[in-house]
Amino acid sequence: MQAGNAHYRFAKDIPVTIPVFPLAAALLLPGGRMPLNIFEPRYLQLVDEVIGGPRLIGMVQPALDGGLREDGEPEICEIGCIGRITSFAETGDGRYLISLQGVCRFRVVQELGVKTPFRQCRIMPFAADLSEDPTGSEVNRLALLRAFRAYLEANDLEADWDGVSRAENALLVNALSMMAPYGAAEKQALLEAPDLKTRADTLIAITEMVIARENDEFGPGLQ
Repeated sequence: MQAGNAHYRFAKDIPVTIPVFPLAAALLLPGGRMPLNIFEPRYLQLVDEVIGGPRLIGMVQPALDGGLREDGEPEICEIGCIGRITSFAETGDGRYLISLQGVCRFRVVQELGVKTPFRQCRIMPFAADLSEDPTGSEVNRLALLRAFRAYLEANDLEADWDGVSRAENALLVNALSMMAPYGAAEKQALLEAPDLKTRADTLIAITEMVIARENDEFGPGLQ
């Protein structure tokens, strides 16, 4: 069971309706942590309403095709991830600093017509996420670390290799997917991967393509 799922072991433990927070290129995955700086009034109200209850927020991206609803708000992707507020602080200027821990992914069944300023959806949770094997035995860890190291070297970046070496595969794959500075389409592909092995393979493929593209763009000039 993922570390973020201590309160949620079965699909029936997840509310059928949750508030959603559309945020482009933001990826939350089961067990992962996402810090958020909340300042828009509607999302301040969202936090106010959930903090005393289950503390669950559905993180979801705006639709990748840029589609808009009649009221001008963006359509949203069909799949997102539920996060549970695990830390909360209020700043002197009225902002909230919160941290979400990923619980499980969900599929939007229906967006509800509500009077709240924030959006709410009826959802179907991905029950398999609640019991995912943290060892991720089918993940090609060596290939994943090879791609990660190559990306860091190509961009003159460092990593906490001691922490990386201690991390179980599920945590490693999801953390690297969330950290990767890729675009909205790539983030959604990682989110929608049907299982951990496929997510790892997808992350490796995206990383290798990015490195190859960077090498083409910044390689030797014309002779």
